[in-house]
Amino acid sequence: MQPTIAVVSVSYRSEAELASMLRSLPDAASVPPLVVVADNLPGAGSTQQVVTAAGGLYSPMTSNLGYGGAINAVVHDLPPEIEWVMITNPDVVFHSGAIDRMIRVGRESDDIGAVGPLVLNDDGSVYPSARVVPGLRVGSGHALFSRVWPSNPWTRRYHASATSTVERDAGWLSGACVLVRRAAFEMVDGFDEGFFMYFEDVDLGYRLGRAGWRNRFTPAAQVTHTGGHSTAGESAAMVRAHHQSAERFIQKKYPGAVNGPVRLVLLTGLRLRSTMAVRRAGR
Repeated sequence: MQPTIAVVSVSYRSEAELASMLRSLPDAASVPPLVVVADNLPGAGSTQQVVTAAGGLYSPMTSNLGYGGAINAVVHDLPPEIEWVMITNPDVVFHSGAIDRMIRVGRESDDIGAVGPLVLNDDGSVYPSARVVPGLRVGSGHALFSRVWPSNPWTRRYHASATSTVERDAGWLSGACVLVRRAAFEMVDGFDEGFFMYFEDVDLGYRLGRAGWRNRFTPAAQVTHTGGHSTAGESAAMVRAHHQSAERFIQKKYPGAVNGPVRLVLLTGLRLRSTMAVRRAGR
């Protein structure tokens, strides 16, 4: 049987994690998928050997295109029979039957554009992989107060359903592991490559929703994200990158002069958070 699904991942000296992810694929899908790994740092490690040993295709990038840019480049060149693209970080391990279950959910309705699994951290806790896209009130309150008043009602509301294990529609699904309908992904032109890292998944989910597609979360499919806690020790540079991407998303969601006051409030809160977070990261 010709595969109708491709598993696409991006490596940046990720050989050890990548090998574990590739080993988990045979039990996750009853029909072997096409596997393609983009390498954003070719020639610096053994990514090519790891990928080819697992029967996958190795795709070296000409430069570091970032996560979204590398995924877009691979999806663009996939054969036409590929209907579904399983986008995954290299540090994800698929549980038995996970891909089959996501495909099954995606085929339940023609308007489902993306399907996300229940993502577990390596300690067994639930990673918040399916969230709402915050509106003006929740977004403003969360941006302004989440660091200085963590229990504020806006932040509580934003996080309320993030770790729920009930199957549901979501505003966006974590790009760490998300199955996308290729037609939907291509309709919205894939990831916005202006997000070099962080928020490309938020933006994708938001644009899919605006285009009429549903983002569906299903706990029947499970994966373990071994790097789920990695941001706990992130550097000041990574904190800045995260907040720069958040600013880009706010400017995209609230464009034009009429939304100027909205952007001012949200960006003020975001920059305050960024300053405090950079100081903590630099200690």
